[in-house]
Amino acid sequence: MSFQTPSDVSVIISTPTSSAPTSELATERRITPSWTIPQLKGKLETMTGVPPGSQRLLFKSPSRPDQWIEGGDERVIGEYGLARGCEIEVHDTRPPAARPNFSDLSSVEKYELPSDKYESLSNSVLAWKKAQKLGRFDPNAPSPEELLHEQVAKDSAEIEKRGIKLLARAIVLPSSPPHIRRGTIRYVGPIPEIPFAPLNKSAAAPSSSSDMLQPLWVGIELDEPTGKNDGSIAGKRYFECAGGNRGVFVKPEKVEVGDFPPLDLDLDLEDDDMEEI
Repeated sequence: MSFQTPSDVSVIISTPTSSAPTSELATERRITPSWTIPQLKGKLETMTGVPPGSQRLLFKSPSRPDQWIEGGDERVIGEYGLARGCEIEVHDTRPPAARPNFSDLSSVEKYELPSDKYESLSNSVLAWKKAQKLGRFDPNAPSPEELLHEQVAKDSAEIEKRGIKLLARAIVLPSSPPHIRRGTIRYVGPIPEIPFAPLNKSAAAPSSSSDMLQPLWVGIELDEPTGKNDGSIAGKRYFECAGGNRGVFVKPEKVEVGDFPPLDLDLDLEDDDMEEI
């Protein structure tokens, strides 16, 4: 008489949560009916993280009432009528305070790779950029200082071309009905509190100062409270606003000067969905 080993059965393994009826973990795994209960719990530990001694197993079958898996160490899981479509629910009997919380990242120390070690790696993005001579490793790329001068020249040209000046009426681009933000120009000039990205990333970049060459910005007091600030940046005030959230600072190319009369604020604009930019 030959000995036949029962074939594996696919069942659902789940762990319930204490705050919701749905499972925290649900996965389909193949279970051998001849496994003893201790063997099964050892396998379930690798799936759920619950130690065997803290597991209480609930067997669910579509054709019979739920039953707890209990008994001696020699009892096998096949005795419970293991079949495809069954579910084994793994309950953690440990107190909540004793269970590891893998979703709480505040208790995990963040590892930061030192800059010198990262630069010494041969398989990093930085190493690839060096090999391809991209970005700051391009010998023909302009320096941060050159990019700054180009930006200031571009800003000055845009201001002159667009007729940007104090007290002129303007709209913020892009702008199309009904989302038209219009207001009065209250400031034109540099804002050291807004860093110039290429210069800010340069290791040899000087610290920002009021007398240093800076890109130019346009400060606008909007007719409606759809702005980003009150005319100040990082605690420094550049112009006064009639109320909060009526100030915005934009680049010159985002400004269109023209005959834009103040909006009739008595109109019902309840249905307008102003878009922030």
